[in-house]
Amino acid sequence: MAPKILVVLSSFDKIQANNHPTGWYLPEFAHPWSVLHDKADLTIASPKGGAAPLDPSSVEMFKNDPISSKFLNEQEALWKNTHKLEEFVDRVDEFDAIFYVGGHGPMFDLTTDKTSIALIHAFAEKKKPISAVCHGPCVFVNVTTPSGASLIEGAEVTGFSNEEEDQVQLSSVMPFMLEDELRKRSGGKYVKADQAWGEKVVTSKVKEYGGVIVTGQNPASAGGVGEALAKALGI
Repeated sequence: MAPKILVVLSSFDKIQANNHPTGWYLPEFAHPWSVLHDKADLTIASPKGGAAPLDPSSVEMFKNDPISSKFLNEQEALWKNTHKLEEFVDRVDEFDAIFYVGGHGPMFDLTTDKTSIALIHAFAEKKKPISAVCHGPCVFVNVTTPSGASLIEGAEVTGFSNEEEDQVQLSSVMPFMLEDELRKRSGGKYVKADQAWGEKVVTSKVKEYGGVIVTGQNPASAGGVGEALAKALGI
């Protein structure tokens, strides 16, 4: 039987500080989906349910990427009809892994979403793979264990770098810099590619529970995160 993966998208659609439309980022769903959809059963959720906002800048930026274009044109129902995240709080046993798509949206809603935090902890506690790409790893920064430690303490992790945030000129409107928070919460275990925008995928262990955590730095890392998650699931 194919494993089941809960895929989480942001419901946040606009950065008020600069009136900048945002949401989830196209290749960061398209590429993992292309790797996983014929090997696993994917269920799509978001904090608000219903239509999850796709960042329009990602559509423009990746219009010449065949995988993203095909996904955009053929799979709209996936993000137009998402389940409400709270539906899954008592259903973790139905799933084998959880994956968070990136984009700037998660920085504003999923980072502090109590339902998301509870789900991540439940998946980690049951040693089920937890995974995220680009800004997606922001979902881990406020998750703690019963001992009060950060869930990712001692785990090697990656995510969108300060340099990359500076280059897209959104550092000034972010609630925090992701690289800084991941570095702090992991106890200095944040890693990144040698060059900005280079691929970096890290598979590590959640120290307290022993399960797998997969993180990717940026859009270039999205397919690799899908492959690493497939490997963690043995598919």
